[in-house]
Amino acid sequence: MVQLEVVPTGYQRVSKKNDTPSVHLQSEKHGTAFDFSFEALRPGLFRTTFTSKEHRLPPHRAAPVPSRKLDTKAVTVLHTDSTSKFQVENVTAEVDWSSGPPLVSITLPNQKNPIYTDLPNRSYVADGPGIAHYTRYNHDTLHVGLGEKPAPMDLSNRHFVLSATDSFGYDVHRTDPMYKHIPLLINATPSGCVATFSTSHARGYSSVGSEMDGMWGRFKVYRQEYGGLEQYIITGSTLKDIVTIYADLVGYPLLVPRWAFGYLAGGMKYSMLDEPRACDALMDFADKLKKHDIPCSGFQMSSGYTVAETEPKTRNVFTWNKHRFPDPKGFVDAYHKAGIRLIANIKPYVLANHPEYQKLKEAGALFTDSLTMTSAEARLWSAGGGESGIGGHIDFTSEAGYRWWYEGVRELRKLGIDCMWNDNNEYTIPHDKWQCALTEPNLKQEEGQVYGRDVGFWGRALNTELMGKSSHDACLEVHPNERPFVLTRSATAGTLRYCASSWSGDNTTSWDGMRGANALSLTAGMCLMQCYGHDIGGFEGPQPSPELLVRWCQQGIYSSRFAINCFKTSPDNNSVGDVIEPWMYDEMTPLVRDIIKRRYELIPYLYSLALESHTTATPPQRWTGWGFEQDSEVWQSKLLKDGETQYWLGDALLVGGVFEAKQDTAKVYLPKDPSNPSLQFLDVNAVQRFYDAGQWVEISAKWQGEGIPVLARVGSAIPVGRSVQVRSPGDMENFASLPDDDYRAVEIFPPKGSSHGKEFVNRWYEDDGVSPPPVKISIFEVKYTSVDDKVSVSFGEQLQQGFDPAWKALEVVLPSGDERTVVFNGKEAESLGADDQGRKHFRGQSIRKA
Repeated sequence: MVQLEVVPTGYQRVSKKNDTPSVHLQSEKHGTAFDFSFEALRPGLFRTTFTSKEHRLPPHRAAPVPSRKLDTKAVTVLHTDSTSKFQVENVTAEVDWSSGPPLVSITLPNQKNPIYTDLPNRSYVADGPGIAHYTRYNHDTLHVGLGEKPAPMDLSNRHFVLSATDSFGYDVHRTDPMYKHIPLLINATPSGCVATFSTSHARGYSSVGSEMDGMWGRFKVYRQEYGGLEQYIITGSTLKDIVTIYADLVGYPLLVPRWAFGYLAGGMKYSMLDEPRACDALMDFADKLKKHDIPCSGFQMSSGYTVAETEPKTRNVFTWNKHRFPDPKGFVDAYHKAGIRLIANIKPYVLANHPEYQKLKEAGALFTDSLTMTSAEARLWSAGGGESGIGGHIDFTSEAGYRWWYEGVRELRKLGIDCMWNDNNEYTIPHDKWQCALTEPNLKQEEGQVYGRDVGFWGRALNTELMGKSSHDACLEVHPNERPFVLTRSATAGTLRYCASSWSGDNTTSWDGMRGANALSLTAGMCLMQCYGHDIGGFEGPQPSPELLVRWCQQGIYSSRFAINCFKTSPDNNSVGDVIEPWMYDEMTPLVRDIIKRRYELIPYLYSLALESHTTATPPQRWTGWGFEQDSEVWQSKLLKDGETQYWLGDALLVGGVFEAKQDTAKVYLPKDPSNPSLQFLDVNAVQRFYDAGQWVEISAKWQGEGIPVLARVGSAIPVGRSVQVRSPGDMENFASLPDDDYRAVEIFPPKGSSHGKEFVNRWYEDDGVSPPPVKISIFEVKYTSVDDKVSVSFGEQLQQGFDPAWKALEVVLPSGDERTVVFNGKEAESLGADDQGRKHFRGQSIRKA
């Protein structure tokens, strides 16, 4: 990378308003005027800019500047000739330009030293057409974020490319970049957290303590290839504080429809078949699901449905192969009648043989090559694995390109496609000087702007965001009373305002791949990709062994997104590929079926966590130390900071894993909470096996026996439903004659004996599963106490107007081996006996009229 660093010095304060929580500085050395600003916007949120005429901020950035919301009584400001000091609710921020470039430092309450400090003499740097920002590195702390980076979760002492690419068959521990471009870096310590977030869509680099120098020491540096710096600094006591303030800035996670928490099937092979025809092969797949009694809620229909019928057989988005699918509407209706929704793959480029390629070129819907000033051409994926052809990317900054895409999505949604799968949207454009059209009204611009049209400056990732908006808005137009569902492979912070779900892309089959995927999930959640998962069994690579497939399914049901989708290329089968099917190993089919059915039982809990994340930004999957920041082990253990072997699912379940073949046990750490010294955990796969918090334990975890370790926090509770696909309350039509969601139970995890009068309080959330924001969320609360011979449960609910759950009574499920009786709302509950896991079920009296 070319290095053209210039460090402006000699700054003078421009603004003289002494009562405002901001400072504006300017340096006119080096023949250019450089502007620097720092301001307090809200408690825990500060904004810094570093610009010049050659280093401007593009008008369309990943987040709009929020309004200032500060209680003036909680803010103090002190300016001198060379410093500005701000205190905002006990957080102290200081800007010092006395010895050269500005130095920002931030100190949290109860800290002696700043948690954040710019690097002296080299803080804000012009570097050619871009910038660099250097800060001090906090040794022996936890760094997380940057959207999607190779495992482990801790990013400390590592270097990353801030960009996105099609990393087919990546190594989960080494490949960088991957698919996401989210420059949010969080530094977490036991005494507080700080994060930086850049709003630029331009390519960049982040060194998280991986660079050092005898003079400069070890430092962190954010390098941005084009434009000026707009960076937000976020502070808080915990990771939860950081994630919440970040969501206030960029937007809270969207909701997917409730059905999307079921098993999502896929496999490129099915839609690539000519004989038997793809439509017939897919109907046969649906029949096999029924034969094997495996519920399935959705199918990811790969781009084979768009492949041309004649040579060259390339993928032509928004077209249908009429041999494979002679009646697209009839096929969609048939799949809906089988109870399976359809997720259609769409790619933001056209090959030269696309029937509308010439039309799009003439309309200016593609980028312009700055060398020839003609429509820009690139080599794009066309057919089988690694095969390519010449074509062009859709330029979503052009009105013609944005609108063409919008209309294509609208027609698919009218046809009945339930989810748009925005794929191959990393925008791996080969030349920074390609020209954007800048004619699309949804693109934020400024009157009289003089920024130029270079894609490098505006950022390739800007198109990923605008593609998401186009897909989202087209879906909403067709069905304004249903939440738009867009699945995206690539993402920016802004993309997540339009795309409700994502996954880790084209992973590889391996035990290491399964383990490392957990770290990606935890990072994704903290970057607000909270309906996120992985292709179970691996997208590329060899077929998983029976043991690995079972282990991956066991792990996968405890994540927000459970999908089995793959493209197993080989020299003999480069175009079609093999698939992973739940019944691919006869002897394992009953085990896989039971795992998937357990997934369906968990949907009320998973969906409740999604509603919680939609309103509070709290991720469903959480680092072991989330909420347990006072436990020194979570900071000292490399295994825990790596985030690969265990995590929280909500605040009730601590999920471990087995990541080696022929391993029958797994170690799990049970975090402790000083405010709850009696905290215990219960092994949900064993009979009355309790453990005290604050220790490592070895759990029996046979792959054909107990499964992976899952421990419940004693005192918690999770809502569960039926082990089959059900109709969401908001579904207006029921083509598949699915049963209503008329069963609800709550699995509780009381202490082994008496709770000594302590009442455990648990809540969960529900809505109609369909409606777009603003959603109306109903709250359900279960409280319980225990003694040696009974558990007393009380239940209450706050129903939103118009929401009438199909379930009218609540069952209570005790852990295996718990022989107590249940009192429900003051009355003896009806005993329903024990299930095949030895768990006793009780039914309370009806809650509402049937």
